[in-house]
Amino acid sequence: MRTEAIESNNTKPSAPLLTQRYPRMVTKDGHSTLQMDGAKGKGIAYLKDAWGILMDMRWRWMMLVFSASFVLHWLVFAILWYFLAEMNGDLEIDHDAPPENHTICVKYITSFTAAFSFSLETQLTIGYGTMFPSGDCPSAIALLAIQMVLGLMLEAFITGAFVAKIARPKNRALSIRFTYLAVVTHKEGKPYLMFQVANTRPSPLTSVRIASVLYEERETGQLHQTTVDFHLDSITSEECPFFIFPLTYYHSITPSSPLAILLQTEAHHHFELVVFLSATQEGTGEICQRRTSYLPSEIVLHHHFASMLARGAKGEYQIKMENFDKTIPELPATDTKRSKRTEMEIRINGQHIDSFQICETQMTD
Repeated sequence: MRTEAIESNNTKPSAPLLTQRYPRMVTKDGHSTLQMDGAKGKGIAYLKDAWGILMDMRWRWMMLVFSASFVLHWLVFAILWYFLAEMNGDLEIDHDAPPENHTICVKYITSFTAAFSFSLETQLTIGYGTMFPSGDCPSAIALLAIQMVLGLMLEAFITGAFVAKIARPKNRALSIRFTYLAVVTHKEGKPYLMFQVANTRPSPLTSVRIASVLYEERETGQLHQTTVDFHLDSITSEECPFFIFPLTYYHSITPSSPLAILLQTEAHHHFELVVFLSATQEGTGEICQRRTSYLPSEIVLHHHFASMLARGAKGEYQIKMENFDKTIPELPATDTKRSKRTEMEIRINGQHIDSFQICETQMTD
């Protein structure tokens, strides 16, 4: 009966800080849900950071910007080529037999469609040979140079944005997984808050650092922030030098710990624990970061994580990722202070053989 009561208390979720009325600040996959309203100059500052806009943009919008920027560039210079042909009088004459006193700026631009085609050929250096600028028309040469210079700048910017977006460390961080739940377990009689993190790619990460912040909403409406220290099992250094297999991080829940409220079964405290993992990619030396958060309803008491380490048929180590999010209830602890020892004797056929003690243990209520 006591064991069932403990399990029911452990599985009963606490009221989360962020209920339906207050959504969580950081999602499980690390995205922030905070919104900033009423900031002056926010739009102007946002538009000035064109590179940052492209980096944060989704791929579908990135492709749209890529296509639209080139089409707009071709269209603007097609208008300029058409305007040049009209000002020079090239639209009304026969380009195969022009007047002797007339210099054609661009051969065979007789319509806007032809002007757009020439703009496209110029930018992409296709060079079909039908339309070409005349060396005796300075306006055409100047416009040609302007289009090529601006076109090369546009290509360099867009190509660089594509390469940077593909190679950015954020994509490498997607292969880092946190356990969906955190657990409170006991080691040597002391409570610890634990979570696990795994690198799902075979390429290792180095210089792994963990940081966490506890956010609590006070009655005054203020958001209180407290740093929570996590460490590996027996590594005292702040960094883990090698991250290829799953790591388990611990936080000792002492009376002074900001998470001591977890051990008070009657309390319904609202908080959000946000965990940050930073690591260095071995191949590029870039730093990637992965984030997640835990609400009270996602922290399970008196559980520990299932073992993931196993050996294959040839004796090699294997990681069983199917056990990554699996938790196992702890066995109920006994109170040795209330145990009684009863001495009894063993006799066979009336002969004294030996004596031993039976330890009678009673579980506390």
